Amino acid sequence: MGVPAFFRWLSRKYPSIIVNCVEEKAKECNGVKVPIDTSKPNPNEVEFDNLYLDMNGIIHPCTHPEDKPAPKNEDEMMVAIFEYIDRIFNIVRPRRLLYMAIDGVAPRAKMNQQRSRRFRASKEGMEVAEEKQKIRQEILAKGGILPPEEVKERFDSNCITPGTEFMDNLAKCLRYYIADRLSSDPGWRNLTIILSDASAPGEGEHKIMDYIRRQRAQPNHDPNTHHCLCGADADLIMLGLATHEPNFTIIREEFKPNKPKPCALCNQMGHEVKDCQGLPREKQGKHDQFADSLPVSEQEFIFIRLCVLREYLERELTMASLPFTFDFERSVDDWVFMCFFVGNDFLPHLPSLEIREGAIDRLVNIYKNVVHKTGGYLTESGYVNLQRVQMIMLAVGEVEDSIFKKRKDDDDNFKRRQKEKKKRMKRDQPSFIPGGQFSPQALGNRSSPQAISNPRQAAFEMRMHDRQNSTTSPSPNTSFTSDGSPSPARGIKRKAEDSDSEPEPEDNIRLWETGWKQRYYKNKFDVDASDEKFRRKVVQSYVEGLCWVLRYYYQGCASWNWYYPFHYAPFASDFEGIADMPSDFEKGSKPFKPLEQLMGVFPAASGNFLPPTWRKLMTDPESSIIDFYPEDFAIDLNGKKYAWQGVALLPFVDERRLRAALEEVYPDLTPEESRRNSLGGDVLFVGKHHPLCDFIVEQYKTKNTEPVDIPPELCHGIQGKLTLNENAVLPDQTVESPVPMLRDLTQNSAVSISFKDPQFDEDFVFKAVVLPGAKKPAPVLKPGDWEKTNNDGRPWRPQLGFNRDRKPVHLDQSAFRTLGHTMPRERGMPGMYPNPVPLGTYGSPYARPLLSAQQQIPKLLSNLRPQESWRGPTPLFQTTPQRTAGAAPLLAWNRMLQSQNQYQPNQFQGLGGPMGYPQRPEDRMDRGRQV
Repeated sequence: MGVPAFFRWLSRKYPSIIVNCVEEKAKECNGVKVPIDTSKPNPNEVEFDNLYLDMNGIIHPCTHPEDKPAPKNEDEMMVAIFEYIDRIFNIVRPRRLLYMAIDGVAPRAKMNQQRSRRFRASKEGMEVAEEKQKIRQEILAKGGILPPEEVKERFDSNCITPGTEFMDNLAKCLRYYIADRLSSDPGWRNLTIILSDASAPGEGEHKIMDYIRRQRAQPNHDPNTHHCLCGADADLIMLGLATHEPNFTIIREEFKPNKPKPCALCNQMGHEVKDCQGLPREKQGKHDQFADSLPVSEQEFIFIRLCVLREYLERELTMASLPFTFDFERSVDDWVFMCFFVGNDFLPHLPSLEIREGAIDRLVNIYKNVVHKTGGYLTESGYVNLQRVQMIMLAVGEVEDSIFKKRKDDDDNFKRRQKEKKKRMKRDQPSFIPGGQFSPQALGNRSSPQAISNPRQAAFEMRMHDRQNSTTSPSPNTSFTSDGSPSPARGIKRKAEDSDSEPEPEDNIRLWETGWKQRYYKNKFDVDASDEKFRRKVVQSYVEGLCWVLRYYYQGCASWNWYYPFHYAPFASDFEGIADMPSDFEKGSKPFKPLEQLMGVFPAASGNFLPPTWRKLMTDPESSIIDFYPEDFAIDLNGKKYAWQGVALLPFVDERRLRAALEEVYPDLTPEESRRNSLGGDVLFVGKHHPLCDFIVEQYKTKNTEPVDIPPELCHGIQGKLTLNENAVLPDQTVESPVPMLRDLTQNSAVSISFKDPQFDEDFVFKAVVLPGAKKPAPVLKPGDWEKTNNDGRPWRPQLGFNRDRKPVHLDQSAFRTLGHTMPRERGMPGMYPNPVPLGTYGSPYARPLLSAQQQIPKLLSNLRPQESWRGPTPLFQTTPQRTAGAAPLLAWNRMLQSQNQYQPNQFQGLGGPMGYPQRPEDRMDRGRQV
């Protein structure tokens, strides 16, 4: 999930870390889609070595998207996931490694959050369905017009959890997808692919980090490897910083707030379900040809450059006159640690630290003031110095009272401004807005100018409407009865729902008033604040959590069983005497099995994903663990406004009771269910052109059952153990398609084998340092980048691609208005771009290169990264070429010509089927991805 509001705060404070992605678009020729050659140089003018995919960030938007129609079935979901991966691969174009990591069984500390999220999703889903049905009946009773209710099975996103049939099928589909790409795509020719599916324990992003840590500890690792991690969670930024790799980039979808969504009842735009009136649908287009189309624009991507973030942090964290030697890498680790106090997936944030209130800046300022007294840094390679942390927290505790009072003042001021804004909007609202053919239209929002029909009749109706309003308009002092008629009596009291102010949730804590700590512990923990023993127990659990989280980020999972046993956090002023608190964890702990985790995180409503006898434990009143699955539960808003921000007060699962109950139903598992309930590992894939291919094939020929080491000279320095795989993909053997619309691969040239990371002793400590031989990236920031507005006083805008000297072509507003009136509208809603063209976007099909573009040739060529500069000091890398040179570099005009279709809808249905996959002949007429 990440940290709410962290990325928004980070991108506003350090704007130059953001770079808009340059994406080459596929062309079509005579209805046939021409695939993109990803072996050519990256159009972003940077070359990446490794691409890591946090797959859950891809699976969720592809299976239940928010801004477009959902896939009709599971097959379409799988194809949508393939398309998404292809798009990311086209943008990044890795040259050495592609690592796909799906969330496996999570540590117990994360399972509590997963349980809360899944119970809440189930409850909200039922409440939304009931509310929709209620509003539908009310509208139909008033004579409203609504489309017939679709009988459609709701997709339960809870199935995206390890152990379900959906996740097992997804692993099969990804194995097919990898084999297909290795056999047909030139960009995958020399790649090593590692698939860590849901059977391998651990969260996806932490499996990726564990891989990076273990490879960094090998003697053949290239310290100048350029990593690119795809994922939407904000904590990926902190994970990337924790690696101390000099070249680390994150790619994610660009967040665009307030996207228009159709009403779930009438499927019309412009209002929500609660405001639906059941009005007839307006004609969309001259012949209503756009009735079923939504104004959907293709999602764009951005890069987050952690090397630039490190530049920002180096300027901000550098301190003079320290009693010890300043070490920037250690200060980065302390910054990451302080970010945990404002929120993470494992601990509730401290009440006095809200990221929206500048909590991180406050912590950094306190840290810089107190660090002179601490005598050193707060952390070292993932281990916390509690004595120094205590000094920081007590300094925060001294200002807690003023923080709560300022929060109250800011909240009151905000409400006052909002109330004044509503009154102003009511006062300035026009008394009459013409409708029909005279209704106001946004510029460029008409498909073509239309002649006015019967203007006299329209003018007459407008005059009559105005006269009727003037005769019936009441005086300001007139009051009304319940049926709407004027009342001669005195004015009645205005109802609460007519008030300008919204009802506020009751706040019994009142942190801004004296006695807030007493009220907090009494309401949240049901104990007296004077109970020193209980408060110390809460603080000790929280301190253990801080140590566990930091260890998780830097060393891996310290304990699979530990979790924070409370719903709320203590105050910063309670962190007294924590220096002597123990922070060790039990060794040798094991993760849950997949079906056991499902029992721990699923509500009873999602029990259909479990075996029948296991499901019965959730619903049978006589079940010994029936109290783990409440049908209803309270949500404490905890000072927040919306339910999704509140705390779900669910009972914590007792692991011993759960295992004791499951012992009775384990014998009921079928062989297939037992297979899904087992823990698996990673699988490595290569193509026939890869130097490692012959080595793997030889292992299968000799039927060697012992694990063998990967020769690092054959695999870009990657090291680990290889073991024969029972369900291996082998060259020249048919790979059956798990998706009916895609045919089997009869000319497969890929091979797969089980892979295991290098192993270390349990007490081994991975050093959080920059590796010897690593080259520091060239500085990117300029003096103007430190200001809020650079670029000659104009608001900051993210650059396009990694070359900041690129001269972008652009159109001004008048040119866009001209295009809006002249462009054909057959591909989208009237007046809507199928894919809106951002101003200043490089490579726009409607822009022309600047006249001085020819002078940029030497500069562009000089900014292309030379191959040798990315290679590490190890001579092993000289035996295998690291880069695919491909064709000549794409210069400005070449890239513009290749992106002529950049802003046209993707046409996935060519003669070759979706995304160029070979399609069965019988499927070409009636099946395919719905766009």
